[in-house]
Amino acid sequence: MLGLILRRLSISAVILLVVSMLVFVATLLLPGDPAQALLGQQATPERLEALRAQMNLNDPFAQRYLHWLGGLFVGDFGVSTASGGSVAVLLGDRIAASLVLMAGAAAISIPVGVIVGTYSALRRGKAGDHAATGVSLVLAALPDFVIGIALVTLFSTTVFTVLPSVTMAPPGEHVWDYPSQLILPILTLVLVIMPYIIRMMRTTMIEVLDSGYVEMARLKGVPERQVIWRHALPHAIAPVAQVVAIQLAWLAGGIVVVEFLFRYPGVGQALVDAVTNRDVQVVQALAMLIAAVYVVVNLLADIVGIVTNPKLRTGGTR
Repeated sequence: MLGLILRRLSISAVILLVVSMLVFVATLLLPGDPAQALLGQQATPERLEALRAQMNLNDPFAQRYLHWLGGLFVGDFGVSTASGGSVAVLLGDRIAASLVLMAGAAAISIPVGVIVGTYSALRRGKAGDHAATGVSLVLAALPDFVIGIALVTLFSTTVFTVLPSVTMAPPGEHVWDYPSQLILPILTLVLVIMPYIIRMMRTTMIEVLDSGYVEMARLKGVPERQVIWRHALPHAIAPVAQVVAIQLAWLAGGIVVVEFLFRYPGVGQALVDAVTNRDVQVVQALAMLIAAVYVVVNLLADIVGIVTNPKLRTGGTR
């Protein structure tokens, strides 16, 4: 098991290295001069040349890449060409705000999805199963912005005016200091990712409940509650963990649409602003951040799958 985990870690490191190369090359191809964007159109050639030297823009490609990559390891993401400040400081509050949304959505959607999926499997073919399956299928077919607009229409405009439709916080205060503004963005994310967890949990749970070892446990007189919690549920978690990882990884990139819809001051809004302003350093930092979340979440899902799989846990065949 340790060997499999170390192998996954090595693969993840290689993937992040390749992604860093692609991100760096792609941002170099963007139009515009970072020094010109930072100093403005009225800057003199001498000031432009001095800033290019300060930002290492005249160095060879390989040297610039290694300098940028080395900065990532120590938390130095460079200087924003739009604001002139540190990218790390600029994105600090944005990252924290997005993590609040992601953590809230995950804390609700994962346990609820597992519980509803398990209940649907246990009530297979009955009214509760049909209701859960139908609702999850409809929600899975709807884009995230459609769900968000529907929630705004329902709770903020024409039907009930009980929740704010956009997030606004006074300067110097955090957006999470106003919990009512977080409800609609988090609910949108929950309704986007939870249907996939429900459907996968239902499918794997049905398969496990029909397996031979569960049937043997029942024939031995093991109580049904113990059969579900000790024999069925642990074996159904591994495939579901992969779906959860995919959905959480989607949050890292898909959250852009939800944050833009609700004017939420997170990394999604920061990415939109950076692309609009041709802020290359911010685009690079956010792209690597999203890639790192993808890799880490999938790595954790692989570890969960290894730990919950008896064959892999005991050194059997894969």
